Amino acid sequence: MRDAGLLRRSRWFYFTTFAAITIALAGAWVGFAFLHDSWFSLLIAAALGLIFTQYAFLGHEAAHRQVFESGKANELAGRVLADFFVGMSYSWWMAKHTRHHGNPNTATKDPDIEPDFIIFQESDAAAMTGWKAAITRRQGWLFFPALLLEGINLHRLAYGTVFSRKKVDKRAFSIALLMTRNVAYLAVIFSFMPLGMAFAFLGVQLAIFGLYMGSSFAPNHIGMPILPADSKVDFLRRQVLTSRNVSGGWFMNIFMGGLNFQVEHHLFPSMPRPHLRKANEIVREYCQAKGIEYTETGYGRAQVIVLQYLNKVGLMAGANSFDCPSAMRYGR
Repeated sequence: MRDAGLLRRSRWFYFTTFAAITIALAGAWVGFAFLHDSWFSLLIAAALGLIFTQYAFLGHEAAHRQVFESGKANELAGRVLADFFVGMSYSWWMAKHTRHHGNPNTATKDPDIEPDFIIFQESDAAAMTGWKAAITRRQGWLFFPALLLEGINLHRLAYGTVFSRKKVDKRAFSIALLMTRNVAYLAVIFSFMPLGMAFAFLGVQLAIFGLYMGSSFAPNHIGMPILPADSKVDFLRRQVLTSRNVSGGWFMNIFMGGLNFQVEHHLFPSMPRPHLRKANEIVREYCQAKGIEYTETGYGRAQVIVLQYLNKVGLMAGANSFDCPSAMRYGR
C-alpha cells in the first residue's frame, strides 16, 4: 500500500510546479502583448523556449506514471502536455523512450544511440565515408550548434508520427491537439508581429527550446559505457553503469526536471521527482557496498565529458578497424 503522506506530497509538488510554469507562460504572453512590435520581444521568445521545456519535463514524468495514481490520468496528462503545450508527439516519445529504458546504452536495442546526425558508437563512426565522415569527425564541436535545430526536429517528428501509416494510439486526438496548438501559436505570432520579426521570434523560441531540451538529456547517458547487444548484465548494473547523475541541489532538480537523478530514475521510473533525492542516498550507499560504480558529476563537467566523448567517437570516422572497449570490459 502506498504511503498517503508521500502521495499528497507528490500531488502538491506537481500541482504547484504546473501552476508556476503556467503563471510564467501567462506572464510571457502579457510581455508579448506589450513588446510584440519591438525587438525586445525576442526575450519573450527565449522565455517561451524555457517554459515549453519545463512543460516537456512534466510530460515526461506523466508518461512514467509519476504524477497521478491512475494510469489513464497520467496518459491523458502526458498527451496534453506533450502534444498541446509543447507541440511534441506523445506517441512518438513513448515508443522511443520505452525501448530506451529497457536497454539503456545497449547496442542495437537503445534507439537513443542509433546513428543520426550525431554518432554515438565508434563502430558506426568507422563506417562513415565522404561528407558524413567529415561531419562526424567534428561532431563534438557541432553538437551544441546542432541542438539549436532540435526544436524544429522534434516538431517534424511529431507530425511525421501522427500522419504516418504506422499504428498510432489516439491518432485523431493527437492530431487535434497538435494542430490546435501550432495553428493558434503561429496565428498569434504572425498576426501581431511584422513578418521578419515574427520569423525571428519563432527561430529564437525553437532554438532555445532545442538547446535546453538537448543539453538536459545529453548528460544522462552520453559518455557512459555502451553495452554489447548480447551482454549478460543484471538489471541493477545495466541501469546504474550506463547512467550519470548531475549534482547541483534543488536548483538542478528544477532546471533538469528531475533528470539530474538519472540513476534513480532508471531504477525506479515511476518514482515521483520529490522522492528521488532520498532514493539517491539509499542507492548510492547500496552501490558502494556492492562495489558497483556510481557516477555523479557537476553540470558543467558532464557537458565537457559529453563533448569529449563525441569527439573521441568522431575521430573513428572512416576508420577500417574497430575494437570495442565495452565488449572487452564485459568479456564479449
